[in-house]
Amino acid sequence: MSSLKGIRVLDLSRVLAGPWCSQMLGDLGAEVIKIERPKTGDDTRTWGPPWMKDDEGEQTKESAYYQSANRNKLSVAVDISKPEGQLLLKELVKQSDVLIENYKTGSLEKYGLDYQSLKKINPRLVYCSITGFGQTGPRAQEPGYDFIVQGMAGLMSITGERDDLVGGGPQKVGIAVADLFTGMYSAVAILAALLNRENHTGEGQYIDMALLDVQVAVLASQGMNYLASNIVPKRYGNAHVNIVPYQVFSARDQDFIIACGNDSQFLALCKAIGLPDLPFDSRFIKNSDRVQNRDALDQILSKHFLTDNAKKWVDVINQSQVPVGLINNVKQAFEEPQVIARDMLVSISHPLKEKLKVIGSPIKMSDTPVQYHKAPPLLGEDTDKVLRKIISEEQLDQLKKLGIVQQYH
Repeated sequence: MSSLKGIRVLDLSRVLAGPWCSQMLGDLGAEVIKIERPKTGDDTRTWGPPWMKDDEGEQTKESAYYQSANRNKLSVAVDISKPEGQLLLKELVKQSDVLIENYKTGSLEKYGLDYQSLKKINPRLVYCSITGFGQTGPRAQEPGYDFIVQGMAGLMSITGERDDLVGGGPQKVGIAVADLFTGMYSAVAILAALLNRENHTGEGQYIDMALLDVQVAVLASQGMNYLASNIVPKRYGNAHVNIVPYQVFSARDQDFIIACGNDSQFLALCKAIGLPDLPFDSRFIKNSDRVQNRDALDQILSKHFLTDNAKKWVDVINQSQVPVGLINNVKQAFEEPQVIARDMLVSISHPLKEKLKVIGSPIKMSDTPVQYHKAPPLLGEDTDKVLRKIISEEQLDQLKKLGIVQQYH
């Protein structure tokens, strides 16, 4: 049994935020039908290299980027710009619970696929629109991308080294966090709307999600620091604005991280590394003292850690129950015993590869666990399977001849 068994999702979204949302719903057991453009499909299908290799080691046309966000979905290739395609989609809407789209604000109206039109067909439909800036406001009509939003929302201003250090300046995060957070927030909103429908109103509703809104929301403590103080947060590189020591240090051979969250951990840390008197220095007794005197403490600890190798420091600090760790690259992260033990790497059978290795879901549920029942689909892989349920074989063949739909061969 899956948590969302019986829920059907029509996913008209492309790239990352919407597909990430629908992949989460698919992992939880929803039937997700990914509606794609014939011939080209989701934009990210062309975002390679790297490309998946088949069992013979030959390179396919399946991009790793696309595969990161599209498992547990059915791919149906339909041209929704044509009246025939719009009629097909409306038939699917009648039997669906959720629709996700990330078209430019208002652009689906001309196809009769906007919320106001579709709720007349299915009042129980939960309709989630994902855009860069939302459906209202002065920038509502503009396209919005993760990189732009990271800059506009202030995230880049607090990410990266200080201006006075080598390599200093604003940086984007190494993954598209505004997209990914928006996908997660959208999934939460959809689940809340489904619960409201089942428990209260019997009807669906419209959800307006914006990357900029989400990225402002997840400024979290940094945003509240500003609201409380009127002081614009600065970049601290790998250090923490509110906690010291909570940063990267260099050992004799490589860098490592210490995340010392409170005063008792600081006592334990100093004892473990052979500096037992340091916590009694008046500059470092409380965390608030250490924040004010971070440069002085940094100099002492940095010099000390250069006397030995990182693994030695990590081992002795770990024994003191202070959070500490080496800095892995992605390969090393996937090789971590804890990552392997938590099933964060799984294999799924793919039409072009017996076992496609993908990143697992972090959601662990006792009674309705995540299931990996379908690899990221080929373009139009499931067109026939889905559409045969709503139209005849003759109609399907005619639509194929007209180029309205496409089945993978």
